[in-house]
Amino acid sequence: MAGKKKNRLTVYIFIGMAVGLFLGAVFPEVGIKLRPLSMIFIRLIKSIIAPLIFATIVVGIAGHSDLKSVGRMGIKALVYFEVVTTIALFMGLAFVNLTKPGVGVQLTAGGDLGGIQASSQSFTDVLVHVFPQSFFQAAAEGDILQVVIFSVIFAAGLSMVHHKKKALLDVLDSVAETMFKFTGIVMRFAPFGVGAAIAVAVGSKGLGVLVNLGLLILTFYACAITFMVLIFGAVILIFRVPLKPFLRAVKEPALIAFSTTSSEAALPKALQNMEAIGVPREVVAFILPTGYSFNLDGTSLYLSMASVFVAQAAGVHLSLGQQLVMVFTLMLTSKGVAGVPRASLVILAGTLASFNLPLEGVAILLGIDELVDMVRTTVNVVGNCLASVVVAKWEKKFTPVESPDFG
Repeated sequence: MAGKKKNRLTVYIFIGMAVGLFLGAVFPEVGIKLRPLSMIFIRLIKSIIAPLIFATIVVGIAGHSDLKSVGRMGIKALVYFEVVTTIALFMGLAFVNLTKPGVGVQLTAGGDLGGIQASSQSFTDVLVHVFPQSFFQAAAEGDILQVVIFSVIFAAGLSMVHHKKKALLDVLDSVAETMFKFTGIVMRFAPFGVGAAIAVAVGSKGLGVLVNLGLLILTFYACAITFMVLIFGAVILIFRVPLKPFLRAVKEPALIAFSTTSSEAALPKALQNMEAIGVPREVVAFILPTGYSFNLDGTSLYLSMASVFVAQAAGVHLSLGQQLVMVFTLMLTSKGVAGVPRASLVILAGTLASFNLPLEGVAILLGIDELVDMVRTTVNVVGNCLASVVVAKWEKKFTPVESPDFG
């Protein structure tokens, strides 16, 4: 019965997207006015994130006596994240050099950057930003990595309390279960929320924007599809990830990510569905939130592509060595900023400033960012879901579920 309800919800979401596309294209003014619906949906989803992450991580870590296994899992996760995101950066570099979408684009000075400022981050800046000065500030600002760090340290402290920790663990376990039920309630609003998000995107940007920078969009889409088929496919084969259950599990989180362009909006269902196919809660609760800061595969693809695109548009030739240095810079600056609005554009602005490339390029890319962000966010979400299964199998903690119930 739950499976039928789930299928109906997916169908309703598709219907909502179709209605949103129609309204945005035919009645753009109406589409733009639907923005409050999409904002309400995303705000409700984001309200789930901090308490859900805190409760699941603390229960997952403090509920186990072997803290060494948590550290080992973290190291394996970071190794996997770094390998995959580096491949993504180089693949984006290869595609943009092959198609050269920026050649012939005329940059215009004085573009509106939508309040985005260049932010060139040093390694020290990134390192300091990882650690929260206030859990509540991190939760309010949507800084997932800081919430994760606080939760891990809190869990480590709670595990040392021994005989007094059970009562708090029971409370937090109930909080986690409640937040999953909260997610189910909010998801009933999903068809309206995602439909409104599509209507706003199409109504404000117009279908004609596809013609404007069509080659860049198509290049990125082709690169993203190739990356998912080749790299994710190779990972699935190497780690023997059960394909059909995995695809069923990521279907709805990916759909939410695509329509709302928000990784956070997809996180609660991703957590729930990965656990449903056999990833232990302590693994998925640690890997998914951490991956949203360290394993942004779609963002990595786009950043290397967008940086070279701006150079091409400005008529600046970057040697292979300069492009490699740029990739290394992106590897550092792309960590720990997942909670920043338009994070990829902030990182891009900082990178362009570091290489003396015109920031007007950000203004050009701002016009298509929402269309690109749909696929970029989808790749991020699918990549993190896959990472949770990989780490679980790597730790020999994955228990396949024959008939998973996605609730």
